[in-house]
Amino acid sequence: MKIDLTETTSSKINAALVQARRDIGTPAIGMVLTLVIVTDEENAYDALKSANDASHEHPSRIVVVVKRVSRSPRSRRDPRLDAEIRVGADSGTGETVVLRLHGELVNHAQSVVLPLLLPDAPVVVWWPEGAPADLAGDPLGALGQRRITDTYSSEEPIGALGLRAQAYAPGDTDLSWTRITPWRSMLAAALDQQTVSVVSATVEGEDENPSCELLAMWLADRLGVPVKRTLSDGPGLTAVRLETKDGVIVLDRADGALATLCMPGQPDRAVALKRRDTAELLAEELRRLDPDNTYEASLKFGVNRLAAGGAGAGAGGGAKADAGAGAKADAAAQAGAGTAAQAGTGAGARAGAAAQAGSDAQADSAQADAGADGKGSSAKPAGKPAKRAAAK
Repeated sequence: MKIDLTETTSSKINAALVQARRDIGTPAIGMVLTLVIVTDEENAYDALKSANDASHEHPSRIVVVVKRVSRSPRSRRDPRLDAEIRVGADSGTGETVVLRLHGELVNHAQSVVLPLLLPDAPVVVWWPEGAPADLAGDPLGALGQRRITDTYSSEEPIGALGLRAQAYAPGDTDLSWTRITPWRSMLAAALDQQTVSVVSATVEGEDENPSCELLAMWLADRLGVPVKRTLSDGPGLTAVRLETKDGVIVLDRADGALATLCMPGQPDRAVALKRRDTAELLAEELRRLDPDNTYEASLKFGVNRLAAGGAGAGAGGGAKADAGAGAKADAAAQAGAGTAAQAGTGAGARAGAAAQAGSDAQADSAQADAGADGKGSSAKPAGKPAKRAAAK
């Protein structure tokens, strides 16, 4: 069912939604969140289609905000709100409200959207393209617990990563980060089977692809090793190589669908690693509504890395600047755990030596006191053991 409303208000839209649910025989609300999509007319269709596909996993009320560009001075001044309501088979498993804002109302979109949010339900805001520099500071972004962008759609994707890092707030995320989830999982599983340390890494992919940069940042941050970024013809991310003392771990995907995992001492294996569409990426992001700390750490590490002038230089500089970077390695890198264990053993040995030196010093001091009680001439010899204790 579709309902068109022209020159309407938020209260009339809510009343029309209630009436539409009654007309199709579903008066109860069974939706789990509100998804606000901020887009333009050009990208509204594709974004809405992806959101409807994702709603099969996450039933939601989808609110599409389209800010119409006014050409004449009068149309830019006079506010107007048009709405299109879709329920039933036309809106996936939830409800859809398409809002078209005209004139001065474009600058007050949050006032129109706020009455349409589901009560006591999470709010997710998604910008398919043209996201603001400060997501949490945007009036619409401030309504959401999660804010989703896609730096791949930016004119300068690598520069957009720097902007995201500077203005990051808990709840921000990026579909370019979501695209590498299978890669991170596969690499973590491969490192779980190896007991040697990773000494360097190489990430290969097409130019100006933020997913490749984010994966390089993640490896550099978690493993604390130099990461080299190389270019290929794509599609997207094509290969990752991890150099170890026993050989090279290679995850190679040349065709964008099937990858080959090569590890020292094991036969090569084919693994499914297809490129996912936007609906699958969006559905994954809607599964979690808490801040992504791993994304935050990788993104902020990348700012320093890019400033140093390249993936390899930045990663190496980060490893030198933070001697404990290996201790931050997660389950994806057992090698990091081994390094931390060796460091702990060394620290324990130094602590034992210090304790032994202190014990010798106390023994020599006691001997000197005993000699002083027996005869005065023993004070001079007692000084020699004390000096030896200090030397120890």
